[in-house]
Amino acid sequence: MAGRFRQPTLRAMARDLKASPSEAATAAFRANFRGEIIRPGDETYDRARHVFNGMIDRRPALIARPRGAVDVIAAVNLARDNDLPLAVRCGGHSLSGNSVCDDGLLIDLSHMKGVRVDPAARTARANAGVLWGEFDRETQLFGLATPGGRVTTTGLGGFTLGGGYGWISPKFGLTCDNLVSADVVTADGRLVTASERENADLFWGLRGGGGNFGIVTSYEFRLHPLGPIVLGGLLIYSIEQGREVARAYREYVEQAPDELATALAVLTGPPEPFVPEHLQGKPVFGIAVLYAGPPGEAEGVVGPLKRLGPPAVDLVQPMPYVAFQAILDPTAPWGLHVYARGEHLTGLTDEVIDAMLDYGAEISSSSPWSQTIIFRHGGAVARVPDGATAFSHRADAYLAHPIAAWENPADTDRHLDWIRRYSAALRPATTGGVYLNFEPDGDEEEMRAGYGTEKYARLAALKARWDPRNLFHFNQNIKPRP
Repeated sequence: MAGRFRQPTLRAMARDLKASPSEAATAAFRANFRGEIIRPGDETYDRARHVFNGMIDRRPALIARPRGAVDVIAAVNLARDNDLPLAVRCGGHSLSGNSVCDDGLLIDLSHMKGVRVDPAARTARANAGVLWGEFDRETQLFGLATPGGRVTTTGLGGFTLGGGYGWISPKFGLTCDNLVSADVVTADGRLVTASERENADLFWGLRGGGGNFGIVTSYEFRLHPLGPIVLGGLLIYSIEQGREVARAYREYVEQAPDELATALAVLTGPPEPFVPEHLQGKPVFGIAVLYAGPPGEAEGVVGPLKRLGPPAVDLVQPMPYVAFQAILDPTAPWGLHVYARGEHLTGLTDEVIDAMLDYGAEISSSSPWSQTIIFRHGGAVARVPDGATAFSHRADAYLAHPIAAWENPADTDRHLDWIRRYSAALRPATTGGVYLNFEPDGDEEEMRAGYGTEKYARLAALKARWDPRNLFHFNQNIKPRP
């Protein structure tokens, strides 16, 4: 049956479904599917097909929302047996829009909720539709956490499978480093478990290889004691203070303990009462900080950051961990046009600091959501051997993440040019490696930059074993090669 039916078959099926209440064209599928099916023309269709990035406007022929693994298997079989384009969505945050396709089948996992925390074992089992804000809410009930998304509406799936840099990664590693096991629906419609003991090759590939090898229906994570109250927040300075403070920051954090999680940023001063009026709506320099260690030691480690220069705004204070996890949410509303990069740096050089501030100064009131961010990683991330997982570039302690976000499509060229000029200015200090979760394209050159030549070849061979026909290709795609 494979190869006989192409995309027009599914488009015709969608028309038949709309016109015929008997749904004869999908009787076999419906017999095995208990979730929700959404078709073009349905009241919820446009809302269901929209994703985080407003630049993406794709129209799948069918949207299937599974209730469990059996539904996922039925949807995978439908796509495979009819040679249909297949996209998979959890949170919909893929910058390149990989979580939706044109004229194909979208498997939307958002109805597969539920988190089960085992506080004694310090593990949590989460279903595939869980968002990071939902996961943190459940684990913090027990004062436990694992590194997760820095925006609470990010889904567990793509974030984890792409590696997963979280705020607390310097202390506890990547999200994928904390993955204990995963239940996976494979391209041939089987449900298998991947762990260090079962299907270890697949488990290796899932930890950084993206959605190339199957659809994960549930995740088991390792948890760590943290919270519910932590010391964290944001220090805000005028952009004129940025160079001096950033250089002093560099000297301090490079000898600070792993418990100190930080990032530098240039962002727009929010129109809030706690921000001086002369900084509202203007580019400002900021340091995000979180202490992921014993509360009694927090002030002694975080305090020196506050004394690097007199901040215009000091928002660093005891707060719920879940509140800190949501600190970037206001800068990432759904529906904006978004373009970003994620490039590893050789270090936080003076030239990098200058580029971050110079290009950050171009952020204007017409794009208050745009930012230049430099995350500091290292620590526990770097201590995992590079070959232990599919994820690469662990030794690179700094990651540049410029984000352009805008409302008016007519401004697209201007914002893309800003990202490209900034990336060019950083190039002398980049390693050549990229963080694929932050990359917008996903061509083969970019994939090799994400993994390196040797690891990419290993991933391509793994793909040939688990998905030889490349059914799962709406992702940062690895083409199957023996």
